[in-house]
This record gives sequence, C-alpha cells and structure tokens, in this order.
Amino acid sequence: QVQLVESGGGSVQAGGSMGLSCSLSGTTYRGKRCVGWFRQAPGKEREGVAFIYTGDDTTTYADSVKGRFTISQDYAKMTVFLQLDNLKPEDTAMYYCTATGNWATTSCPIELLPTYAYRGQGTQVTVSV
Repeated sequence: QVQLVESGGGSVQAGGSMGLSCSLSGTTYRGKRCVGWFRQAPGKEREGVAFIYTGDDTTTYADSVKGRFTISQDYAKMTVFLQLDNLKPEDTAMYYCTATGNWATTSCPIELLPTYAYRGQGTQVTVSV
C-alpha cells in the first residue's frame, strides 16, 4: 500500500513563495509512476496542478501555474517537491499529493488525474492580498 505524506504549506502574502513536499512509502520507485499535486478550494472542483514521471523527470503543469510552480523529485529519497512562486490569492486551496500505480508511459496528462490510485491527507495553502 502506497502512502503519501505531505509537508509544507501555510500562509503567505501575494507574490510570496512556499515549498511543499510529498514523501512516498510502502513502495519503491522502481515501479515508475506519476506523482503530483492537485488542489481543491471550497466550493470549487478539484484541479490538477503539476505532475512528474518518476522514471525520467518529465513534468506536466496546469496553465494556471506554468512559470510560477516547479515540481521536482529526489529519486533516492522517494520525495516529490512543489515550489510555489509568485503566489496569488486564487492559489489558496488544500493541496493534495497524489500518485499512480505503475505507469506505462512517460507522460502524466492532467486529464488522467481521476485514475490516480493514491493521495495524501492534504496541506493548506493560503495566500492573502
């Protein structure tokens, strides 16, 4: 059973930065997979934010965060990071780490988010004006 544990999050003013991390346990990276983040604000639908394929670092970003968020991984530590820069109030949401099982391709399309098998408990990101 894959477990995901997020850390980071908190409150920041608009224009600020923040880092999130997601540690995987109960698995190995030998089973290549997609790992990433989605967010959900109250009253809004879930939104895929950024994803990385653990096999070769291929990344995918939502248009709303391109150029501001960066996803990366420490393969040896089975940890995925999300750097959030130039934050906006509309980035305020609960951020969840999510992961697939073994993944057959090297891309992680955002539209396939509903197929991801695992998710963490979430961490709150609040951006004030």
